[in-house]
Amino acid sequence: MKKHYDVIIIGSGLGGLVSSIILAKEGYSVCVLEKNNQYGGNLQTFVRDKTIFDTGIHYIGGLGEGQNLNRYFKYLGIMNGLKLKKLDEDGHDIISFGDVDKEFPHAQGYDNFVNQLLIFFPQEKEAITKYCEAIIATCDSFPLYNLKSEGVYDTDILSINAKELIEGLTDNKILQAVLAGSNFLYAGDGAKSPFYVHSLAVNTYIQSAWRCINGGSQITKLLLKELKKHGGAVFKYKEVVQLVTENNAVTAAKMKDGTTVSGNYFISNIDPKTTLKLVGEEHFRKAFVNRISSLEGTVSAFSLHIVFKPRTFKYLNRNHYHFNTSSDVWNSQDYTEETWPKSYMASVNASKKEDGWAEGMTFLTYMKFSDVSPWIETFNTVADENDRGESYLSFKTRKTNRFLEIIELKFPGIKDCIRSVHTSTPLSYRDYIGGYNGNMYGYVKDAGNPMKNFIPSKTKLDNLYLTGQSINMHGVLGVTIGGVATCSEILGKEYLVNKINEYQ
Repeated sequence: MKKHYDVIIIGSGLGGLVSSIILAKEGYSVCVLEKNNQYGGNLQTFVRDKTIFDTGIHYIGGLGEGQNLNRYFKYLGIMNGLKLKKLDEDGHDIISFGDVDKEFPHAQGYDNFVNQLLIFFPQEKEAITKYCEAIIATCDSFPLYNLKSEGVYDTDILSINAKELIEGLTDNKILQAVLAGSNFLYAGDGAKSPFYVHSLAVNTYIQSAWRCINGGSQITKLLLKELKKHGGAVFKYKEVVQLVTENNAVTAAKMKDGTTVSGNYFISNIDPKTTLKLVGEEHFRKAFVNRISSLEGTVSAFSLHIVFKPRTFKYLNRNHYHFNTSSDVWNSQDYTEETWPKSYMASVNASKKEDGWAEGMTFLTYMKFSDVSPWIETFNTVADENDRGESYLSFKTRKTNRFLEIIELKFPGIKDCIRSVHTSTPLSYRDYIGGYNGNMYGYVKDAGNPMKNFIPSKTKLDNLYLTGQSINMHGVLGVTIGGVATCSEILGKEYLVNKINEYQ
């Protein structure tokens, strides 16, 4: 590591790596600092029983030719290196309910999306069509989502509640639940979730939906290769413990191992609450500190990573979103010990093998951080290994057995196919990903108070910028666009967007 770089980036999650490449391509000397053993944040994968599992990237949208993420990835130099498997075009997502004896598809392509649902709701063509039109119109309001530097941005759109809009399209309760059925993608909350969040998340998959063969860490590897090609440097086991500040600017990053590196620009790709502590809250306006401190994190997750016995469980080229009842779609986060889990998302690992059998499968459900409060003071990663104790193992075993009972109802016989089960709790997400209280998607966006959680990429300090899922939208596309937005503050938006569009 050199003593000084033009740009220091804290955190090697997708937002940090995207920002690093953009600036390295423009001739800046760039250094990325990562505290963990593995780069990539939510792009990380891990291996259990010789089976690869994703931490957070179970499928990606918008990678078809000419689509937005495809165009961003081409500019970043990684599109052609990706190994992908396209999900079922007639139903990449399947929505189901324990009290309804049918499964409902979310299909790729808007015409196909409408036609596949008309099979189940032949009288609802107008409602389904209006739903699609509302999504498209909403997405058109976000310039960078469409690789434009300027556009008509209607702030009123931020205040439209997703649940209310969907329920206003039709009186059919099952159709309402089906249209909202993939809201696990943004931790859907009926009282708060804005329709723009729903639209930006869902639209990309309706355009096209893909799995990464052998996991999303391939994106990290390609990004790191591209960064190094442009002269950038990246270091792991480098936990930043202080950002030294003088004359309203950050001058250096001090690390846990005692090393220090200085820079002209600093980009924080870690949680903004943590960033404020690293800098010192006294360097920001009190109103800003209070607003960041009061932000509510989205709910966390409990995950089962199942390894199957060979040739026992068929590969499913689709994801499943299942709810115990159709009335649980907007309130699955509100559970008790007795009603948990109310819903889950299920995704089969995509591997190079094409023999029709699944090697592994991930099931995710909501879990509040308060559920793991007895072990909140423990910390455990590969880089900093610790034991949380027997009570924690007992808790995980109890939750695993309960979750498997619910899964067996939807997938009869799946228990007999299992070779081993591995779990992740909100503590795992907190320790490995670094999100506040292990949140899945950054901070709650509230249609009733849309500006509260608007965090600008440029801070009050002259050379400190923010990026990552807590700053703009979450997800691969959202965080990629967020990285572009952050670098636009340094390079200029029109200049950067023109550069990106030159690669098409």
